[in-house]
Amino acid sequence: MVTLKAFIRERAMSVLPATDNPSLELPDLAAIEAPLGEARGLPNQAYTSDAYLALERDRMWARSWVAIGRASEVPEAGDVRPVDLLGMPLFFVRARDGAVNVFHNVCRHRGMTLVTEAGHAGAVLTCPYHNWAYGFDGALRTTPHVGGSGIHTCPGFDSGKFGLKQVRSAIWFDQIFVNLSGDGVSFDDFIRPLAERWSMFDQSLIRHGGADSVIGFDLDCNWKLAVENYCEAYHLPMVHPGLNSYSRLEDHYDIVVDGRFAGQGSLVYSPERTGPALPVFPDLPEAWATRAEYVAHFPNILLGIHFDHFYAVRLLPDGAGRVSETFDIYYVGEAPLGPDYDDVRRQVTAGWNEIFAEDQGVCEGMQAGRASPGFDGGVLTPVMEQPTHCFHRWAARAMLA
Repeated sequence: MVTLKAFIRERAMSVLPATDNPSLELPDLAAIEAPLGEARGLPNQAYTSDAYLALERDRMWARSWVAIGRASEVPEAGDVRPVDLLGMPLFFVRARDGAVNVFHNVCRHRGMTLVTEAGHAGAVLTCPYHNWAYGFDGALRTTPHVGGSGIHTCPGFDSGKFGLKQVRSAIWFDQIFVNLSGDGVSFDDFIRPLAERWSMFDQSLIRHGGADSVIGFDLDCNWKLAVENYCEAYHLPMVHPGLNSYSRLEDHYDIVVDGRFAGQGSLVYSPERTGPALPVFPDLPEAWATRAEYVAHFPNILLGIHFDHFYAVRLLPDGAGRVSETFDIYYVGEAPLGPDYDDVRRQVTAGWNEIFAEDQGVCEGMQAGRASPGFDGGVLTPVMEQPTHCFHRWAARAMLA
């Protein structure tokens, strides 16, 4: 169990510098907009500077929709989970009406952190400092001794003005998204291009595989390198020789939706596993019998969809040079969660763990290279790196908006 003192010390060390720092001079990003073959990549500063990351938080992450967790992590009313989003403390909680609400993780009284670990909150969310308590809808419920010893109300004090600060949120494919600024496009508009592309997949059927279907990686690299690596298939023969032996580079195609997401698809998804075949999404078009798609939806979620399972990987930066990846695997219906499929789930998890582990070294190697003044953003090749170019353009435009 995390002690309150340890939690506060860890939070204090993770807070990013003040944003919109006037001393931070943005590099010239215009070359990123050049045509492929001439376009330069993002400069080193975008990967190594905590001040740059702090500016990204306000200009890029806060204005977009960012994935912070999964709704199935809080299945019962009162289940709660804290999240550190680029130094900003949040938490999400399952309300009594079944909704998942997201709040700033701070008591309105004296600014005390409310939630320090995942678990069940009890009947209300109680601040450990003066025991002010909040409902799962954020309303301030009780204020012990606010009017003196044993007096829990106070003339002139309106508890209705001091509910928790709620964060705009939405859920899609079990992923919880937040818009910190509160003035971004509607979530429906944000997700519509991908939702339409994958409309044949009934998301109401997905079920999280449980504890054996979660993978965690901590990478010593900037979060953008994890996105860039995921976007393209160019590195497949060199980094993933096992995967490339049956899902070859030439079997892949690019996916590019300007300003939203980018990635790749495979035409030869045909898994070889022992044990019973996994249930599949019903009524899929014939083309999906051998197809899979993998997209990075900007800024921070990597998604993979197949006829028999789905996964989501959330990226949360921990400073400019480190990122945590949380990989959740979902199946179709309840049957795959049972003991008959235990070994099949383990095989799926092991397969993705191996592939993502192979990517770790190249992501960290690229981060190390960003310390060199001999690297000036590199070049994005005209045929193989359209998805990466799409992401770089999005990132540059977000910073300059």
